[in-house]
Amino acid sequence: MKIENAKAQMRKGVLEYCILSVLSRGDAYASDIIKDLKEARIIVVEGTLYPLLTRLKNAGLLSYRWEESTQGPPRKYYELTDRGQEFLQELDKSWKELVDSVNSINEKKHNDEKSSYH
Repeated sequence: MKIENAKAQMRKGVLEYCILSVLSRGDAYASDIIKDLKEARIIVVEGTLYPLLTRLKNAGLLSYRWEESTQGPPRKYYELTDRGQEFLQELDKSWKELVDSVNSINEKKHNDEKSSYH
């Protein structure tokens, strides 16, 4: 197994959560979402983002509106629905539990490594 594949799978697994988190800060245009994800080193391209946005919208977690743009065609802005906000709160709890669990396992691993040196 290649490390890059494992890293990509880990990022893919949290992508929807990250999209919802970005939108929890306010409405956003797709390119703004991509910019935020790239800044966080969760690399994503438009071809990956749009199907996820559509899936989240179809699940009732997002809605969108069109806004006129002075720089070209109208833009589609995405926003969390009330249901999306509730879903994100549940994901926040699950994420914290997962991080705590992984940290607990890693602490035990590091403690075992330390004790094997003595």
